[in-house]
Amino acid sequence: MSFAIGPHALGGRALLAPMAGVTDPPFRALCAGFGAALACGEMLSADQSLWHTPKSQRRMAAGGHGGAATGGTRMAVAVQLAGSDPRALAEAARRQAGDGADIIDLNLGCPAKKVCDKLCGSALLADEELVARIFDAMVNAVDVPVTVKIRTGPDPGRRNATRIAQLAERSGLAAIAVHGRTRADRFLGNAEYDSIRAVKQAVRIPVIANGDINTPAQAAAVLAMTGADAVMIGRSALGSPWIFRDVNSFLNAAQIATPLLRTSIATIILQHLESLYAFYGEYTGVRMARKHLARYCELRPGTRAARSGLLAAENSASQFALARQVFGVVMAATDGEELQR
Repeated sequence: MSFAIGPHALGGRALLAPMAGVTDPPFRALCAGFGAALACGEMLSADQSLWHTPKSQRRMAAGGHGGAATGGTRMAVAVQLAGSDPRALAEAARRQAGDGADIIDLNLGCPAKKVCDKLCGSALLADEELVARIFDAMVNAVDVPVTVKIRTGPDPGRRNATRIAQLAERSGLAAIAVHGRTRADRFLGNAEYDSIRAVKQAVRIPVIANGDINTPAQAAAVLAMTGADAVMIGRSALGSPWIFRDVNSFLNAAQIATPLLRTSIATIILQHLESLYAFYGEYTGVRMARKHLARYCELRPGTRAARSGLLAAENSASQFALARQVFGVVMAATDGEELQR
C-alpha cells in the first residue's frame, strides 16, 4: 500500500525523517535502497547569504545527489527549509524548486535551542498568524508540493497541532508530518499518538506520524492507532537503515522479514563508509563516518570494545581497515554461532 504527496506517488508508507547531520545524501541513498519511500534532505536555512558554505551546498536540491532510486523508480527530491520570514522562505523555495526539488518541506519541528532562538523550527508554533503567512507565501511561490513537519505544540499546555494542520490545509499544503512531542518535550517522554490522531481527524491532506517508531510492529500499531497515512522514522534508522525493509515487509504482508546475516550487515557498513569518503572527501568523510560507526557499534554488542579505536582513526585507510576487521570478524563469527544452533 502506498500514498501520494501531490503528484508524487510514493512506493511505500515508511519515510525517512530529515535529521541535521545525519540524513546526508549517502545515508538517504542507503535508506532508499532498503525501501524508504521518501528521504527528505537535511534542514537548509532560508537565508541565501549562507548558501555559499560547503554544508549548505550539500543540502540543496542541486547538491549533486539527485533523487535516489528505489525499486528502479526515481525518488522525489525533497528539500527542507527553515526560517521565519515569509518572503525569504518563499524565495528560497522558488530557488530550490528551480534547481530540481520536487517537494519543499518546512521545518516547524526542530527543538534545538540554536534554531528556536532564531524563532525558527518548532519555536514558530507559538505564532499561528505568522505560520499562516509563511504557508501562504511558500505555496504561492512554487508549483511543486509544499509540506510541513511540526510538533504537537510549543509545550504541554499549548498543544495546537490540530490548528496548525488546519492552517496548512487551508493554504494548500500537500501533507503534514507530526512528531508526537511538544517543543518543550524535546525527545523526552513518550510520543503522544492521540494528538496525531486528532490531526488526522481534522484534515483531509495526508498525515505522517513520527516519533518512537522503533520496530515494524510498532509502525503498524501507530498507523492503526492514529489513522495516519504513513510513518516517518528518524533515530531508529541510524545504525539500522534496513528498518525500512523490515517495516515494509510487516505492513505489506504482515510478515517479519528474514533477518540479515551479520556478514551482510558488515558489507553494508563498509559500503556506507566508502560512500561517505567518496561524497565528503578524506577529512570530512572520516569525521562524518564516526557518528555512524558509533551507532553501528552501539547496536552490536560484540563490536562495542572497538568503538574507541574506530572513532579515534584519523584517516580513511585506517578507519576502513579497522571497521573491516571489527565488523567482519566479530559478525561473521556470530553468524557461525547462529548457523550451528
